Amino acid sequence: MSLHQFIFRCSAVLLIMSVTTTASLAQAPTPLPKEKREALQSAVVELNHSLKSAENREHVADAAIFAKGLEWALRYDTDFTTADLGQMDKAIERTHQRLNDLPQKQPWKDRRGKVALGYRSRVDGSYQPYGLIVPAGYKPDTPMRLDVVLHGSTRPVGMSELRFIARFDEGDGANASPPNQPYLELHPLGRVENCYRWAGETDVFEAIDDVCRRYTVDRDRIVLRGMSMGASGSWHLGLKHPDRFVALGPYCGYVDTHRFSETPLPNFVKVGQLPEHQERGLHMLDSLDYAANAGIVPAIACMGEKDIFFQAHVLMGDAMRREGLTIVNLISPGTGHVIDPVTHAEQMRRIGEFASSGLNRTPDSLRFVTWTLKYSECHWLQVLGLNQHYSRAEFSARRSDDAITIQSPTNISRFAIRREWRTSPFDTDGSSTYKLEKLPKTVSIGDVNIAVAEERRLAKRLIFSMKSGQWQLEAGDEVDTNRGKRPGLQGPIDDAFATPFLCVRGTGQSWNPAAQKYAAASLKRFREEWHHYFRGELPIKDDTAVTDEDLRNRNLILFGDPGSNSWIARVLPGLDITWTPEKLRVGETEYPSENHLPALISPNPLPGAVGRYVVLNSGHTFREAELNKLNYLLFPRWGDWAVLKISGATELADEEVIRAGYFNEDWRFNRQP
Repeated sequence: MSLHQFIFRCSAVLLIMSVTTTASLAQAPTPLPKEKREALQSAVVELNHSLKSAENREHVADAAIFAKGLEWALRYDTDFTTADLGQMDKAIERTHQRLNDLPQKQPWKDRRGKVALGYRSRVDGSYQPYGLIVPAGYKPDTPMRLDVVLHGSTRPVGMSELRFIARFDEGDGANASPPNQPYLELHPLGRVENCYRWAGETDVFEAIDDVCRRYTVDRDRIVLRGMSMGASGSWHLGLKHPDRFVALGPYCGYVDTHRFSETPLPNFVKVGQLPEHQERGLHMLDSLDYAANAGIVPAIACMGEKDIFFQAHVLMGDAMRREGLTIVNLISPGTGHVIDPVTHAEQMRRIGEFASSGLNRTPDSLRFVTWTLKYSECHWLQVLGLNQHYSRAEFSARRSDDAITIQSPTNISRFAIRREWRTSPFDTDGSSTYKLEKLPKTVSIGDVNIAVAEERRLAKRLIFSMKSGQWQLEAGDEVDTNRGKRPGLQGPIDDAFATPFLCVRGTGQSWNPAAQKYAAASLKRFREEWHHYFRGELPIKDDTAVTDEDLRNRNLILFGDPGSNSWIARVLPGLDITWTPEKLRVGETEYPSENHLPALISPNPLPGAVGRYVVLNSGHTFREAELNKLNYLLFPRWGDWAVLKISGATELADEEVIRAGYFNEDWRFNRQP
């Protein structure tokens, strides 16, 4: 090498280092000056006032997502990069632009390419953003395939919304070069970081339905896919809702709690052996337990050959083999935890083959596995009762026009064969409604043959239940709401926060000072955790302000005791506990009320609260310690109930869990004979 070449190369390296260092310094987060923070905070107040005036307008959420992102950034972050500051200023501009365009034509409705949109969540009334990619070939008069793409793990910080929105917000005008892909592409935020569990799960389905209301989507060709946490979410949602997707495309995602927690990474927390009620609760979440449902929805998985999480798909493959299935797992040679373009292209080609055929909504054979009534539906089947929650339940049947032959169901006490059903609880236009022409003439369950009268073949459903050791056809076709655990009302406590809820604080005089302190501190803690990690304002009212509409439409989360909270006093006679100023009886054990509180979930026993939960003294049973670490830790900690020992010595929500567990299938404690 000549001296000239050596000097040239050294100069080039120094130039690259200089540019890199300069860029790094430009992007290094720095504290926000006081004057700038105050100006941005004033802008948030003004924007929220304008949004309040426009909140009844269609698609106001498309403007509100920018203002909300700015508000959360100022609440939780102190240091910002130059890019962050640009996004914060842009958030003000974009909120104004969209508010100005709401009364007239909304140009983003006709845009092709990337667009940032939002909806108002039914869960807590918050505005939640999502990204959408509209291809050049989209035509409003032609139903199009929809790919739902779940993002990977990302730390929940103040700037989370604005950084997410920035990936999709390229303005509202025409795009000169939109993509030519043959599908719409939805990217839900999923409330940032929870592996699409709880309200994060609801967020995915609410986003899907919002897109279906705006665009012409072929609901028989909805694909679910994602990378890393997005792949875990694809396994989780796809195998538990196997009738909603035409294909799954998980790329490098975990499928269980215990073995994933043993990954040799320094930040991972090994779960280890858990108390029995927590071990049972994992059956609600671990996708591995639902592997049999891959026989309903095809999964085309991918994994890097050198991915540290490679074992996850090996475990899923073993689980599928035990179910008589074969996993499709495309291995990317020599790659780690990244998407390999060649492997991904093959994955998309195979997904495309399934998507082009569309989903068969009325399959002639059906084998469905669940462990909880939270996941109870599959095409024309709905499981309505279990013998034991968090134990494997299996339904296998073959159907013809005139007959259904069912193997003796495992761990199922009641089920329905449906002639009409919806695949979405959020559908407002009926586009997710499907039906059989007629119900069968005969239904065989094991060795029991049941004839169906002609007039009942046009009913909404046939309901079968086990009575005195024999399967019987029930007289009516309406699901009985007076029974025990049932779909949507099966627990655990954490399930109450995946559907609309309202926290209720007491305004009366508590029976015991410790209960008063604990209830206030517990509600404060939940409010802070919900705001930070589930990205919304916690809905709260005083007990004196709760309305009949609230009772009908929301789960009531009651904090306090029967003295302080009038709603606890009202629901107490319908709960399986005894509570006086002196004693708390839970199951067969008594505790002094002066330093013990119950935390529990149950169907709300009050008239007018059909299909709603009531919860006492609990938000999520996982806390900041789990929310701030790793998403696989967000599993139920208390089950359906817990007895809390409280001190009341401080203003903090300090509790000791004395006992915890699950109610039986009748929402009662199992008592000794």
